[in-house]
Amino acid sequence: METPDLTAVKNYNYSGEKVFEKAQDFLPINGTDYVELYVGNAKQAAHYYKTAFGFQELAYAGLETGLRDRCSYVLVQDKIRLVLTSPFDSESEISHHLRRHGDGVKVIALWVDDARKSFEETVSRGAEPYMEPVVMKDEHGEIVKSGIHTYGDTVHMFIERKNYKGIFMPGFQKWETEYHPTPTGLKYIDHMVGNVELGAMNKWSGFYEKVMGFANLITFDDKDISTEYTALMSKVMTNGNGRIKFPINEPAIGKKKSQVEEYLDFYNGPGCQHIAVATDDIVFTISEMRKRGVEFLYVPGTYYDTVKNRVGIIEEDLEELKRWGIMVDRDEDGYLLQIFTKPVEDRPTLFFEIIQRKGAKSFGKGNFQALFESIEAEQARRGTL
Repeated sequence: METPDLTAVKNYNYSGEKVFEKAQDFLPINGTDYVELYVGNAKQAAHYYKTAFGFQELAYAGLETGLRDRCSYVLVQDKIRLVLTSPFDSESEISHHLRRHGDGVKVIALWVDDARKSFEETVSRGAEPYMEPVVMKDEHGEIVKSGIHTYGDTVHMFIERKNYKGIFMPGFQKWETEYHPTPTGLKYIDHMVGNVELGAMNKWSGFYEKVMGFANLITFDDKDISTEYTALMSKVMTNGNGRIKFPINEPAIGKKKSQVEEYLDFYNGPGCQHIAVATDDIVFTISEMRKRGVEFLYVPGTYYDTVKNRVGIIEEDLEELKRWGIMVDRDEDGYLLQIFTKPVEDRPTLFFEIIQRKGAKSFGKGNFQALFESIEAEQARRGTL
């Protein structure tokens, strides 16, 4: 299930005091339409996400469909759509993006009822235009799309598809192969995290508030997210119905280089740090993904010594969670289970979070210490701490 509608969202400030703040819903968003990654070899990347994550083939655009400058493969699993795009033109914007950033998220596309109005509302409030509204048509109907810039080279596309019945959008054809690995139980995108430079968190949280009508759901400072060596700060922004959540991270001063600084160095600027995807059975999902070669951060066994005291009664077998390295945290609404992959490419940039919510609406604050120590261990191995 997608996150239920929320007319008001909770904002936890530094002292933990709850205040209620209504998001301005002048920009109604139905959900995440797709996430597009620019990658060096889309065909091979598609094979990886099918094999390792259990995505299914959906659509393709490239030379065979009349595209001369790029190819794109569209993958689907339940409500999640990934678009993997590679360039043919070495001087194109896509090629420049790859040279600067490596494989990474370019487009976070949002499903809206009116792409023209979404563009007008956000640009009138200060957004930098990326794409003026355009209409794409084929025999299956029409799609309207528009776009704005956000942090770094990342963009938001507004996708209006109420008058379209095709496989994905005009210009794409159905993609079929004989290779169909089974899904791993991934359901929908829970949240997507952006890393920005020191001092820019408030700028971009303000952007989402002013330009897109989002509200601050939770704030974490360097007392919440820190270890002996590193720290970061984060503000979680959400839209009016609660279906879209964008945590914005910035580094905080520490003894050594934080994970956000490492990301910014290797990505050469701000960008999407990780995609959190939801499942209804995290043990099944993680056991399948591990069998298929996905690497996850190591959680020390001692972490589980205090879980019962900290979290209380849970339905899952704690030994089974320990076996797979799945972490647990609780808030006033319930508990959640989560685990993080290692970076899914050679640059220590983009990774995935797998999350199962059992009522909890938070982000695993009780796991931050163990999580960040695990990340620092990986940084030490890479020589970047």
